[in-house]
Amino acid sequence: MKILLADDDQSLRRVLQFKLKKNGHDVTTVEDGRQALELLRDDRWDLLLTDIKMPNVDGIELLEHARELQPELKVILITAYATVSQAVQAVKLGAFDYITKPFEDDELFAAIDKATAFRKLEKENRSLRKRLEQSERTGKLIGISRAFKEMMRTVDKVAATDATILLTGPSGTGKELVARAIHARSGRSDGEFVAVNCGAIPSELIESELFGHVKGAFTGAIKDKRGKFELAEGGTVLLDEISDLAVELQVKLLRVLQERVIEPVGSEQIKQIDVRVICATNVDLQKRVAQGKFREDLFYRLNVIPIRVPTLSERTEDIPVLVKEFLHRYAPNTTVTASPDIIARLSEYSWPGNIRELENLIERMVILRKTDVLTVRDLPGGFGMIPVETTDSAGEGSTGHLTFHQAEEKIIREALGKWGWNRAKAAKYLNIPRHVLLYRMKKYNIEGK
Repeated sequence: MKILLADDDQSLRRVLQFKLKKNGHDVTTVEDGRQALELLRDDRWDLLLTDIKMPNVDGIELLEHARELQPELKVILITAYATVSQAVQAVKLGAFDYITKPFEDDELFAAIDKATAFRKLEKENRSLRKRLEQSERTGKLIGISRAFKEMMRTVDKVAATDATILLTGPSGTGKELVARAIHARSGRSDGEFVAVNCGAIPSELIESELFGHVKGAFTGAIKDKRGKFELAEGGTVLLDEISDLAVELQVKLLRVLQERVIEPVGSEQIKQIDVRVICATNVDLQKRVAQGKFREDLFYRLNVIPIRVPTLSERTEDIPVLVKEFLHRYAPNTTVTASPDIIARLSEYSWPGNIRELENLIERMVILRKTDVLTVRDLPGGFGMIPVETTDSAGEGSTGHLTFHQAEEKIIREALGKWGWNRAKAAKYLNIPRHVLLYRMKKYNIEGK
C-alpha cells in the first residue's frame, strides 16, 4: 500500500516509517499538512496517516482537502487528545479510522489492514458496477463474419500491450465498443475507461476537460478539477473524433503521449499519468495532414497500431446475430423473432448508418410491432429507398432511387448552393437548427466553399 504519513513529531515519523516499510508498505513522510497537500495534488495515494495537531494545516483541515482531491483515499487520524466530539467530527468528514496516542503496533496495523481490505472491496464493487453499466449501455461485441473475426484477432493481439491504437471507420460501426473490448481484455481492465468526444465539447473547454484545471484558472473555475486523463489513471482514455482536436491542443496531446505527463490549466506543475490512449476517427487523418489541419508528428504517434472497424455492409453475415441481440435487448423476456424474409431484406440493404442504423431500426420495429414475429411488413414504408427523378444518357427523365442518406446529402448540398454556402441561411431554409446542419455537413464530409 502507498502511504503518506504526516506528523510534526520527527522521531515518531521515523519509527512509523521504519515499521510500515518493514511490513511491506511504500511510505513517504512529511512534517505538516501543507506539505501533505502538495503531495496529494501531485500523486495518487492509497492511505493518508495524519496527526491532528500540526502547524500550518492541521489534520482535520487536511482531511477535508484530501477527500476533495482524492475521494477514494482512506484517511486514518492520529491524536494524543481524543474526545468524543473530535471523533464524531472526523467520521462526518470522511475519516476511515481514528487512533489515540500512545498506541500499540497491532492497533495501527489492524487499522491499516482494515483500510486496505475496504479499499480493495470498493475497487471490486466499482469494477463490477462499471462492467454492468457498460454491458447495459453498449451490449456485446459480436459477429461471425470474416471481417469481424480478422478485426478481433488484431484486438486480442494488441489488448495486452500499452501501445497507442487508432480506430478508423465510418460513423455507427462501433468504434467505441471496440475500444471498450480492448480495455476489457487488457491488464488495465480494473481501471477506468473514460470516453471523450472531442467534437462535442466546446473548443474553449476541451483543454480543461482533458487535463483539468486549478481554482481561479479562468472565470467559473471555483475549485480544482481533475481532467479525463487523471480520472482514467491506471485505465484507458478513448479520444473519439480526434480529428476535431484544435491544432494547439494537438501539440499538448503529443507531449502527453511522448512524456506521459499533463499540465492542468492554470497550473505550472506537471503531473505524471499512467493511462493507455485509444483514438478514433471517421475521417482520413492523412488527408487532414496534407491539408494542414492535423499535425503529421501526432498522426504518426497515434497510428502505432491502426485498426479499421469494418462497415456493416462488409459483414452482412453478422446481420442475423446482430438482429437477435437487438431483439433480446429491446424485447427482453419475450418471444419476439425475425422472419427469414426480413433477414434477407436487411442483408440486401447498404446500411450507410451501419450498426447504429440497424439497432435503431430494430428498436422502432419492436415498439410498433403488431405480432411477435417481425416480417418485411414491419419495415418502415419505403425502407432504404427514396424515389427521385434522374436523367438517363439520352436526356430523358426516368425513375431512379436514392437511399435516405444520399437524398439527405443531396438536399443539404442544394440548400447550401442556393444560399451561397451561407450556413445560417441554409439552416433557416431547411427549417433546422444551425448546429444540426453543421453536424450533417460533417457526417457527409461536405466541405465549406
